[in-house]
Order: sequence, then C-alpha cells, then structure tokens
Amino acid sequence: MERTVSEVAKLAGVSVRTLRHYDAIGLLPPGYVAPNGYRYYGRPELLRLQRILLLRELDVALPEIARILAEPADELAALRGHREQLERERRRLDGVIGVVDRTIEGLSGDDSIGDEEFFVGLTAARDRLEADLTDRFGPEVGAAFEEAVRATDGWSRDDYERMADEGRRLLLRMSAARARGVVPDSPEALELTELHYQGVLELWPADATGYYNLGAVLLDNPEQRAMIASVDPELPPWLSAAVQAYAVRKLGYRIDKKTVDGPV
Repeated sequence: MERTVSEVAKLAGVSVRTLRHYDAIGLLPPGYVAPNGYRYYGRPELLRLQRILLLRELDVALPEIARILAEPADELAALRGHREQLERERRRLDGVIGVVDRTIEGLSGDDSIGDEEFFVGLTAARDRLEADLTDRFGPEVGAAFEEAVRATDGWSRDDYERMADEGRRLLLRMSAARARGVVPDSPEALELTELHYQGVLELWPADATGYYNLGAVLLDNPEQRAMIASVDPELPPWLSAAVQAYAVRKLGYRIDKKTVDGPV
C-alpha cells in the first residue's frame, strides 16, 4: 500500500517538513513522485524511515545515518554498539536511582535505613556531585565543593536529617508559591530564595557566579533534581530560575558582561 507524505507523517509521528527534508538531502526519497508533484511512499520507504527514526532516537547525526544505511553491516554494528551504550547508561541510572531512593528515605526519617548505608549513599552522591561540578565549571568549583563538604565533618545523621527537614519545609513553601502562580523572579519568590541562599552560605561561601551556576545544577543534575522533585515534580525548573534570578538581581551576577540589576 502506498501512502502520501501526510499519511506517512501521521503514521510515523513526524512532521511533513521533516520528511521533505529527508527527501531533499537524499536520505529518504519517496517511492515515486506523481505528475502532480505528490510524493508516495511504499513499504521499502517505510522500513527505511523506521530505521532512520531509530538511529535518530540514539542521537546519530543525519550524515552518519546516511552512511550507516548505505552499508547493512555498518547498520547492524552501529545498532549493537548503541545498544551496549544504552545498557551501560541504564545500569548507571539504576544505580543513581537506587542511591537517590535510599537517600530520600533516609532524609525523610525512614529508620529502616541503617546509618552505615545512609552515609555510604551520602558519600557516593557527594562524589558524583563533585565530579559533575568539576566537569561543568572547572577544578576551582570542585575544590570549593570539597571545602563545603569539610564544613560538615563530624555531622551526625541527626544533623543531616535536621538540615534536610529545614530544606524540605522551604521547598514546600516554594511549591505552594509556584502553585499559586508566583513567578520565579517576583519579589515573593526572591524573598523565599533569600532563605535558600542563606542556607547555602552556611555550607559554602557561594558568590554571585557560584550561586547562578547552582541554578543550572539544580535543574540538570539528576540527583539534585530528583531530591527537589520528590517534593513537587514541577518545582525544579521554578527553583532553578529563582536561584538564577536572585543571583542576577540581588547578588549582581553579570550576564554577557552586563549587570542586569546591581546588588541590593
């Protein structure tokens, strides 16, 4: 059965523009073009489109897809390679999720989590966060994070749970504000974020740049985002924007070398 470009687009869940682009670059020509200019796709084209979309899902670039499809052996090898990558990523994420779940349970007062397991999970999460910060912002930020960790040397589990409880209460207040339609750069949001910033300062002397960068970490780091989302799934982007707005408006962080608003 032959289908028009609009029918194929609907069937595959892509846009007509995408199919026309694939045709223009020679990646997916139609089976034939009628005298009236209508493009028609048969089963071979649909099977090719299926393979293209699978490779795109694996983040393979279009020129590489064209090369892979030209050589069936390359396509098989590529799929096997990408499957191995996905398996490794799945195992990594399973481990991260497990640690996040245990940490959330521990910080939520779940006594079934032993102290040893609690601190093992906490240390592993810290190590990953330090590596993330270093990769994003350089060794200086990683070193600053190590200094913040040293500030908590000697803390007991009760200390961490007390800090987590205070943080959770603040997140609940932020969640309520977000639900009421309070925008992240409003005066009310900035007042709440002031409390967040003061809490950060107890552990880390974050300057304007450091606090602004923290906004990206809260959104993009899987574990940090999961901790916030455990209170409100829609809160991570709101808090990220609020932190960056606070850094700009209250701490004088400069964007593109222009001060949006000076320190208050």
